[in-house]
Amino acid sequence: MQHAARAAHETSSASGYRCPMSEQIEIVDDPQAQRFEARIDGALAGFADYRDGDGVRSFPHTEVDPAFGGRGVGSQLVDQALRATIAEGLRIRPQCSFVVARAAADEFAAHRA
Repeated sequence: MQHAARAAHETSSASGYRCPMSEQIEIVDDPQAQRFEARIDGALAGFADYRDGDGVRSFPHTEVDPAFGGRGVGSQLVDQALRATIAEGLRIRPQCSFVVARAAADEFAAHRA
C-alpha cells in the first residue's frame, strides 16, 4: 500500500524565481521499490531509498532531479520519510549524507539507531 503526504510551499531560488504556493509536493512510500518518492504534478522529483531490518530503517541514498532543485523537495522528502519511519515504530539509520544532516534535528535525533 502506498502512503502519501502533501505539502504546499513557497521558496526562492538564487535566481529569484518563486515557486507558487499552490505547487504540491506529494510524498509517497513505495514499499515494493523500498523507497519514498517525491512527486510534483505527477512527475518524479526525487526519491529516498531505504532498507528495513531488525527494527531499523536504513537510508543509503537520496536523490532529487536537478530540474526540481531549490524547491525544498529533498528536505520535505526526507523529513516525511523519517516521520513515517518513526510512526511505524522503526529506528532510523541514516547513511546518505543528506539524511544524516536531516536526522540530526531534535525531532529525529532520539530515534536514531
